Amino acid sequence: MTDSTTSEELSPYDDHRRPLKRALRLGVIGLVVVTIASLAIWGGVRGLPGIWGVLVGAAIGGGFVLFTAASVLLTARTTPSTTMAVVLGGWLLKVVILIMVLLLIKDLEFYDTMALFVTVLLALAVTLGTEVWGVITSNVTYVS
Repeated sequence: MTDSTTSEELSPYDDHRRPLKRALRLGVIGLVVVTIASLAIWGGVRGLPGIWGVLVGAAIGGGFVLFTAASVLLTARTTPSTTMAVVLGGWLLKVVILIMVLLLIKDLEFYDTMALFVTVLLALAVTLGTEVWGVITSNVTYVS
């Protein structure tokens, strides 16, 4: 018996990257919603410094979580050791970038620190939550 299954005959549910794609899409949507809501609230409360705090906070909080999901998705067709190396290297890179950004902006006054802090927390929670929801509610086949 030969296996004559071609890529045209495969169902979208056979793609093992489907949960990652869905998680990334929902994570981006969640980050956009949090950013818009935070911009409206902090922009109204603190003005331009609040807006800058939200933009920096959303980039740090949501961007870092999305970067991890994107790196896993990009390496999903490689070996597990390659995926692990890319993810761990990405985490190291994110820590270095975070330290550099925080050192660069610590003495600057163009942003509101409370807006930055709250937005980082909200972006992390919402982005991570929507990614988890995207993975656990994805439909994939267990046997191909």
